[in-house]
Order: sequence, then C-alpha cells, then structure tokens
Amino acid sequence: MKLKQLKPRLQTINQRRVETVSDSWRQNKSSAQRGYGYKWQKARERFLKKNLLCVYCQRDDRVTAANVVDHITPHRGDQKLFWRESNWQALCSSCHSSVKQREEQEC
Repeated sequence: MKLKQLKPRLQTINQRRVETVSDSWRQNKSSAQRGYGYKWQKARERFLKKNLLCVYCQRDDRVTAANVVDHITPHRGDQKLFWRESNWQALCSSCHSSVKQREEQEC
C-alpha cells in the first residue's frame, strides 16, 4: 500500500534581505572602498598607541586594552567625519560588539 503524500501546510516566506537606510552607504563596497584601507590601518595603529584603554570599560572602573578605533558618531560614508580624529574613541572588541551596537540601534 502506497502512502499519500501530504501537501505542505506552511507557506514559505521570501527571505530577501531588506536593506535599511542606515547601511545603504555600504552596499557593494569593499572595506577599502569604505575607507578602511592601508591609510586607515596606519592611522588606527597610531591612535591605539596613544589610547591604550577602552573608554567604556574605564567608565565602569575596569582596565581593558583597546583594540578597536570606533567612530563616536557613525560616519555613514562621510569621509570628512570618517577622518576627524576627534570623532574617534578607543574600545575593546567586546564593548564595540555589544554596548556600542546597542547604542547605535537605539538612535
């Protein structure tokens, strides 16, 4: 006796990525095209040599080595803002991936 094949009851959802306005400046650009090439790597290295500790951890009386140069105000492709050193802060990767991301999502 052959079993009858059932039709699926669930509809499939088109899982196309919905692009948000906030990340549209990145579309189809490599990291170097977005400004993160050799010149940035050198500037980042100089900045981290002068700013050794994560500013977020320091606020919480923790001492953690910084390894990320973060743009305080997201530059969204604005190269003037990207290169403005007064808009940079030293963060550890943990704070950059958690606290900073939450802050930017709230805006």
